[in-house]
Amino acid sequence: MPKTRDHINFLLNDKSVRLTDIPASATLLDYLRLEQRLRGTKEGCAEGDCGACTVLVGRISNDRLIYETVNSCIRFLGSLDGCHIVTIEHLKKSDGSLHPVQQAMVDHHGSQCGFCTPGIVMSLYALWMENPTPSNQEIEIALQGNLCRCTGYEPIIHAAQAISSIDTPENDPLKTERDEIKNRLKSFNDNARVDIKFEEEHFIVPASLDDFADARVKYPNSTIVAGSTDVGLWVTKNMRPITPAIFISNLDELQKINVSASQISIGAGVTYNDMQDVVEKHIPQLKGFWNRIGGMQVRNMGTVGGNIANGSPIGDTPPALIALGAELRLRCGGKQRSLPIESFFIDYGKQDRKTGDFLEQINIPIPDPSDFFAVYKISKRRDEDISALCGAFKVRISNGMISDAKIAFGGMAATPKRATNVEKKLIGKSWSMDTISTSMVFFEEDYAPLSDWRASSDYRMLVAKNLLLRFFKEMTSEGEQHQLTREAVLEGLA
Repeated sequence: MPKTRDHINFLLNDKSVRLTDIPASATLLDYLRLEQRLRGTKEGCAEGDCGACTVLVGRISNDRLIYETVNSCIRFLGSLDGCHIVTIEHLKKSDGSLHPVQQAMVDHHGSQCGFCTPGIVMSLYALWMENPTPSNQEIEIALQGNLCRCTGYEPIIHAAQAISSIDTPENDPLKTERDEIKNRLKSFNDNARVDIKFEEEHFIVPASLDDFADARVKYPNSTIVAGSTDVGLWVTKNMRPITPAIFISNLDELQKINVSASQISIGAGVTYNDMQDVVEKHIPQLKGFWNRIGGMQVRNMGTVGGNIANGSPIGDTPPALIALGAELRLRCGGKQRSLPIESFFIDYGKQDRKTGDFLEQINIPIPDPSDFFAVYKISKRRDEDISALCGAFKVRISNGMISDAKIAFGGMAATPKRATNVEKKLIGKSWSMDTISTSMVFFEEDYAPLSDWRASSDYRMLVAKNLLLRFFKEMTSEGEQHQLTREAVLEGLA
């Protein structure tokens, strides 16, 4: 077992912070507002949805200091050991005047009531540092996680376009002082386990993957916290205890990505944004879908492994990974075992996880270029919304016949689940409208969806059938997107 310490260290703007007596459930937002009186960071939704609480968190990855937007309302303080937190109060030019992002917002009237403005400024700041001349689409993606309830976003987009005409990122303190900041963060890394008990709460920040495995065996009922985009709401919305908690966002071993000719292997701690470039290069069919998983802040924090491990029937990634034939590697202590991802989901809230297990790695086959593959997300709001249902389709055609088919849905059952009866009706048949039409009815044998506030059972069933029709129409038109009329949909179902 490595040495231990009873405190966490981080940088807050330009000062070093050392904290000892903190509960596992303490959030960064509460610390900033209540303890540090940094009230430019706002609480809006307290669930990582509105972006008013957005701050930057800098972390060292592969010896590179990177800054990402996060939702401080659901980011736990214990997960920030060795990080640099930057709030709106830290933004200014070296002479004390307005920062270029702030000045652009003033010049282009980008603020109305002002409540959401600090979060928007921080999102534009992060974008500007990485991409000083963004396109409109890139600006919109950066602002997915920031909701403004006063007005449209056009003045904000104009401000984003104007920042670099005021100054360049090379003159920004987070650029010019990067080596100094990186060295200060490295000085915090003593390869020790953080172990803090405060009142009735307890959390651990393991020193390594092996240390995590040991801690998980010792505390098999612990709450494993990676990105906290789900667990954070347990605390802020349900007042649910998470102690003992094990924070694992610091473990480089769980953030590795390896790509071979046939497979992508990722650690369970890889975030959606860490995965973005790999998805675009090797599974380009997922590009548009990937940008609809939460907002930028959620994709910076949330992990693919966490989306699988929490077992939600409406998680975004499991249907796609099931259709691709992904395999999971679980670990308990020093022992590892593998299983197909579809076998991991047993029932609502129940996964194939033995005492002391944790998800360590996901192996994702790269689809063959000849495969037809697509994923569709249906939600009330296009961006930053939870799926009402999500469907993934992968079909292989040989000499005009369907030789293989994998179809998986989330939101249609108690777990992410394959449409095995539909698959059986497709395989061995011609790739034709007749085959698609006659196969649709068998969704009713595969699923009995529930009605809830996101969608009714009848709606979910109709949409699942329609998505198979959409998939066929798109794949037979060489990827052309079809906007189907209601009449065309009903004709296809007839």
